[in-house]
Amino acid sequence: MNLVLDVGNTRIKGAVYEGNIQRDTFVCLSNEISEKMEVFFQKHPQIKHLVVASVANFNEQVLNNVPQSISIHHISRDDKFPFVNKYASPNTLGIDRMVLASGATLRFPNQNRLVIDAGTAITYDYIDDKNQYWGGAISPGIKLRYEALHQFTAKLPLLEFAEPQHFIGNSTFEAIHSGVVNGVIHEIDGFINQYLQGNQNFTIILTGGDADFLAKRLKNTIFANSNFLLDSLNDLFQYQTHND
Repeated sequence: MNLVLDVGNTRIKGAVYEGNIQRDTFVCLSNEISEKMEVFFQKHPQIKHLVVASVANFNEQVLNNVPQSISIHHISRDDKFPFVNKYASPNTLGIDRMVLASGATLRFPNQNRLVIDAGTAITYDYIDDKNQYWGGAISPGIKLRYEALHQFTAKLPLLEFAEPQHFIGNSTFEAIHSGVVNGVIHEIDGFINQYLQGNQNFTIILTGGDADFLAKRLKNTIFANSNFLLDSLNDLFQYQTHND
C-alpha cells in the first residue's frame, strides 16, 4: 500500500492506494498533517511507501515521526517522468503540473491531452500524442478573483463564492458573482475550443477543488476527477518504481 501526499498552497490532500485502487482519503491543514498521518498509519498498517509532492513549504520534521518500516519518496524534477519536457524553462515548472501531466500520459496513452486544474490558480497543461509536454497557461482561480476585486478596488466587497442567480447581475453582489463564475466558465470553454482546433483524438481532464462545480456547467465533454492529482501521484510512483 502507498500513502500519497499532495502538499498544496492552502491544504494537504492524502490518499491510500492498494495498487491502482484508492482505499481512503483525507484533507487537512498543514499543521494537522502529523496527526492525520499517524491515524492513517494505524488504520492502514499495510502502508509500505509514503510519496510526497509539494508546491509549498513543507515541514520536513513531520516525516521524522514516520515509522522506519515505511520508505519515503519525494517527487522532484530530477525523477524519471513518462513524457518529454519541452517547456522552455523546465526548472520553473511546478511539480504539481508535472505530476498531472504524468497521470494524463499514463492513463490516456496515444492521445492529445489537456489537463485543467481548477484550484487556487487555474492551470492548463498540454501533452501531445507523442508524449511531449509543451506547457499551457496559468490564470487566477475563483477564490483569487473574488479577492482581487476586493483588494484592488476602492469599494467592491469581498464575497464568498456563490453561484450567480442570473447571467445579468442586477446588483453589485450579483454582478460580481456573475463576472467571477461565468468568467471562469467562459475562459475554460474558450481554452478547450482553441486546443481542439485542428487536433484529433483529444482527452480533456478537469481536476482541482472547483472541478465538480465547473464540470456540470462547461459545454465541452470532459473527464472530471477532483482527485486526479492524487491518482497521478500514485501512478507516477509506480511508473518510477517499475522503470528504475
